[in-house]
Amino acid sequence: MRAFIFNIIFWPTLLVFALMAWGISLTGWQSGVRGLMRAACRTVRGQMQFILGAPVEVRGTPPHDRPVIIAAKHQSWADGFLMMAIMGDINFVIGSETGKFPLIGRIIRVAGATMVNSPGLTGAQGALEEAIKRAVDDPRPLLIYPEGRLPPVGESFRYRKGVHVMYETLNRPVIPVATNTGLRWPQNRWTKHPGPAVIEFLEPIPPGLPRDDFLPRLKLTIETRTRALEAEGQAAKEARS
Repeated sequence: MRAFIFNIIFWPTLLVFALMAWGISLTGWQSGVRGLMRAACRTVRGQMQFILGAPVEVRGTPPHDRPVIIAAKHQSWADGFLMMAIMGDINFVIGSETGKFPLIGRIIRVAGATMVNSPGLTGAQGALEEAIKRAVDDPRPLLIYPEGRLPPVGESFRYRKGVHVMYETLNRPVIPVATNTGLRWPQNRWTKHPGPAVIEFLEPIPPGLPRDDFLPRLKLTIETRTRALEAEGQAAKEARS
């Protein structure tokens, strides 16, 4: 029942914010669009806590106002909302499928984020290069999901080379992020579950590693801690049963 109530409130709320942000985007007012996006994300976080019963627990130290790359596990549609709710003003690279939703593509472009095609599709590399060029003089943290798509809980996909291209070109530390959000809001599904949703910021990976060292280290760090958070969340669910 809580998931049903959450869903029927979440979608109209998101639509209202999208309409307002789209209207502002027509004026080109970037900071106004970004402000509405942050407000929408904080609202979603509140809905998860008070309606769904899935409070968000933040562990580690979010790198506010630091020019770093945040490489995060991506299990759920909730991830983008929660990351912006936690971090505030953040730059991000997002999959082009998000732009298929009415109004959203323009909002994202005016906000200054970058949409990239799935790896291997036409335009993916060019869009990534564009994101990197814009990030050079942007001091905000830059968020990327290295797998490029949503794996089920307990699984992972190959970590794509794009995250290393950013890491190498920008010469910035990478902050790995683990999560168990997929236990509460699995991928993009209508079904959702109460319980704590944990997002954990891990120790940074310093600049300078070659790709063959960097990508395995990043994946091992994120996936090991994500499996631990999943096990913790499952144990808490069983204890409540």
